[in-house]
Amino acid sequence: MAESFDVNKTYRHWADTSDRDFLTMEHLYKSADYHWSLFIGHIVVEKLLKASVVKKTLTHAPFTHDLVRLAKLTDLEFSGEQLDWMDTITTFNLNTRYDNYRQQFFLKCTPEFTNNWIEKIKQLRSWIKERQC
Repeated sequence: MAESFDVNKTYRHWADTSDRDFLTMEHLYKSADYHWSLFIGHIVVEKLLKASVVKKTLTHAPFTHDLVRLAKLTDLEFSGEQLDWMDTITTFNLNTRYDNYRQQFFLKCTPEFTNNWIEKIKQLRSWIKERQC
């Protein structure tokens, strides 16, 4: 028997958990846990994109962390700059998740570097949320 799919419930799940993760990202940033704040920032954008994929396709979003791949599955028209940002933000997932990259990424996450990317994540988040309504 096929499982029923509730588009609105699934969309709300991705959008609402993205909002909660956004608060976590901000808390981590304020506590100077820079590499983890960027990791969660990636998740914030990923979940918003997955909400958009669900809204467009009326089915589950794919199992991927690749933000550019997800962006291309939405009906949103991202600029080249936004796609470049997403390509870089996707690396935050890999660099924090895997031990062989973690130390190098930790050292890269200065307050300036992190602030720059947190601001870009916030801009992407706002841009996507404005268009999901």
